[in-house]
Amino acid sequence: MKFLQFNSIGGASGDMILAALIDLGVSRDELQRQLSSLSIEPFEIQSSHFTANGLKGTRVNVQIDSHTGHEKHNHSELHVKESRGLKEIQTLVKNSNLCPRVQETSLKVFQRLAEAEARVHGTTPDKIHFHEVGAVDSIVDIVGACLALDLLDVNGIAIGTLPLGCGTTECAHGVLPVPVPATVELLKGVPVVQTREPFELVTPTGAVLLSTWKTMDQPPSGSQIIHTGYGFGHRTLNQRPNLLRVFLMEFRNEDISTDDCLVLECNIDDTSPELIGSLMQRLIEAGALDAFTTAAQMKKQRPGILLTVLCRPEQRELFLDLIFQESMTFGIREYPVKRDILDRSLETIETPYGSVIVKIGVWKGRVITRSPEHKDCMQLAQQAGVPVRTVYEATLQAMYSGTKAHSDKGAK
Repeated sequence: MKFLQFNSIGGASGDMILAALIDLGVSRDELQRQLSSLSIEPFEIQSSHFTANGLKGTRVNVQIDSHTGHEKHNHSELHVKESRGLKEIQTLVKNSNLCPRVQETSLKVFQRLAEAEARVHGTTPDKIHFHEVGAVDSIVDIVGACLALDLLDVNGIAIGTLPLGCGTTECAHGVLPVPVPATVELLKGVPVVQTREPFELVTPTGAVLLSTWKTMDQPPSGSQIIHTGYGFGHRTLNQRPNLLRVFLMEFRNEDISTDDCLVLECNIDDTSPELIGSLMQRLIEAGALDAFTTAAQMKKQRPGILLTVLCRPEQRELFLDLIFQESMTFGIREYPVKRDILDRSLETIETPYGSVIVKIGVWKGRVITRSPEHKDCMQLAQQAGVPVRTVYEATLQAMYSGTKAHSDKGAK
């Protein structure tokens, strides 16, 4: 599995995100080719090498193409001259030749941005007109970043702490505090740190892209860095490089035998047993590594249960939400743990009753355990009208005799 982790040093904007992804290895030419299907003014994505503070990376500029008879304009001129509503931008994206995944992600980004702007200005998303974001360069930044993300084909995205500037900035709505209100709306729930830089470090475009893409707090423990991309902004900051860094990381279960996990637990003595049962089902469906209850004698000698959930650290917020929402607990304890795990593979065993998946456990190069999939045994037993134990034992007999259909190595 592959993941992206964004680490912001100098902030985040649409062009910095696009620059970081190009520096990571996404083809500028491929982005230019696919984005040309957008019905907007002719443009050119210009990417160039840039060095600051001893670090080498990429800087991106979207330029109106002068070879088509259009004059070149700088960013500020484009922002003043162009204003597009949400529906107009949605039409541009939907009528393009971009693949459905890129269209869907881009539309979600613009929708969230319109909702944030609407909350700030006390109106509805359909009445929002994007000024800065309606310009050609901003449209290319947003849709281009979504396209670059799709080309990388990653399984998840982690966003680190974002630095915020201070002071004021001037935009189409006049003078606004930094960070601007739309950025504040979009960054709710995202870790931030205040700096003394008197600039807008995180723009609404950068905020909406990263907050929309985020799927986890951090990549799985044990992930390896494959490539690094550095995207530079166009402003020179006072105390730090104007830089956004992104890691492309890979996690392979078969490469590790020790796993970093998180234990979440709480005592419950005032919840219906039926609700505990539904909570347990939801925890497993959400991807908990394990979840179980233990009978406990609570204070004042009330009978209760101890709920224990084992999950990956990046799943913390998901399971905290589930436990608080689905139980009556007022507090959840948490602590990190390590677990030693067997190398595992799956084998399909042919029995007189049908195919059964068997999980094989390997320790120090030697098979030490075999476990037929109980769900398969139950289903075949029901179909054949025999006890589950009969199918289970038939699976073991066929397995030890060497009968199998195929093997999936490294399954977890």
